[in-house]
Amino acid sequence: MNYQEALEYLLRFADYERLPRSGIVWDIKRIERLLERVGNPQHTARSIHVAGTKGKGSASAMIASILAQAGYRTGLYTSPHLLSFTERIQVNGRNISEEDWARLTEFIRPHVEAENALGDLGELTTFEILTAMAFVHFHDVKADYQVLEVGLGGRLDATNVVRPQVCVVTSISYDHTDVLGDTLTEIAGEKAGIIKSGATVVSAPQFPEAMAVIERVCRERGVPLVRVGDDVTWQKGSFDTEGQSFHLKGLTGEYDLRIPLLGEHQVENAVVAVAALESLGGEKISAESIAKGLEKVNWPGRLQILRREPCLVVDGAHNTYSMQRLGEALSQYFKYDRLTLVLGFGGDKDVSGMVAEAVKMTGDIVLVASRHPRSVETDLLVEEFKKRGVTPRVAEGVAAAVKLALAGAGSNDLICAAGSVFVIAEVMEGFK
Repeated sequence: MNYQEALEYLLRFADYERLPRSGIVWDIKRIERLLERVGNPQHTARSIHVAGTKGKGSASAMIASILAQAGYRTGLYTSPHLLSFTERIQVNGRNISEEDWARLTEFIRPHVEAENALGDLGELTTFEILTAMAFVHFHDVKADYQVLEVGLGGRLDATNVVRPQVCVVTSISYDHTDVLGDTLTEIAGEKAGIIKSGATVVSAPQFPEAMAVIERVCRERGVPLVRVGDDVTWQKGSFDTEGQSFHLKGLTGEYDLRIPLLGEHQVENAVVAVAALESLGGEKISAESIAKGLEKVNWPGRLQILRREPCLVVDGAHNTYSMQRLGEALSQYFKYDRLTLVLGFGGDKDVSGMVAEAVKMTGDIVLVASRHPRSVETDLLVEEFKKRGVTPRVAEGVAAAVKLALAGAGSNDLICAAGSVFVIAEVMEGFK
């Protein structure tokens, strides 16, 4: 089995990143039994488990980068990927090789088929199998730590099989309401499902109803809660288009830090990451490791500049709240004469809410549907924009949308592609 054959095998199963989620039977017992078959590798490395609506990937990448700088062999498991499935499983900042990916698939295949043959819990999903592969890989390389980004929700997510030292909850807002519930209280309840006895919980600043749920679950499970914004604070420093600086007053020290990522929300994510590492029982991560880890963090597709004059930026904003934060960041971190947005949306998102935020930024919109099967058709999007007095341009394909936006742009203009990680992945593909 080579890498392509391995991918084809894995994608034969239910891939709910691509398929409609209606009718899903969520049952964490499926992956628990699969992991038992391969020796429960999820318990080998110390775990930091990260849930949230926005920022969980960035915070995970920052935590992993700092741990690697501190000399620990560190696994990082994230989803979805941008350009290659191998991005999802990393050790010390390096993607798993295609050869190791194929080897892991061959190893786990008979166990998957034996489990599915039982038939009592339903068939394993693609994400569950990938998650098991990540645990096996981190066990094989003898990782000291594994940093795990929740795929969806938390309580029933396939990653929720670990005994974490630290549980992190980044900013909670409305997303995946068809699965997680349509109130912040319900959504926070699913995210807080990762909280386990024996861990320390670190929470980003939250809306009051979400924080109330986190506080309640921490009380019920007898675990300490670190509130970023209260127990850990920060002050913004200087910034440019290459990154930003800030001063952090943490649980155990004070730090002057810089990250190569833009947006105030990324400073918040960095503060969450530092608080999580300060909360590791019995471990002391040096200030130097924290500073170097943040300076070197690599997390593409988040306010990432792909070209200049005119400036082309991609950002993974894919819900209403993140679109709002994107608007704030573009106006704060960039100087431009005119803004053009290249937008495409997923069908499981609050399209109306994101359109409402987009028209606050600009009236120059180029709409596109990505290759992803859950993409919203552009004719439906046109109607949403027209309701708000904006008539967008439409392109056939992401490459054509970028070309159209660039063709009408002056050297001091800004073009930003957003709305779906699958749109920005296709933009990045063209500039790889």
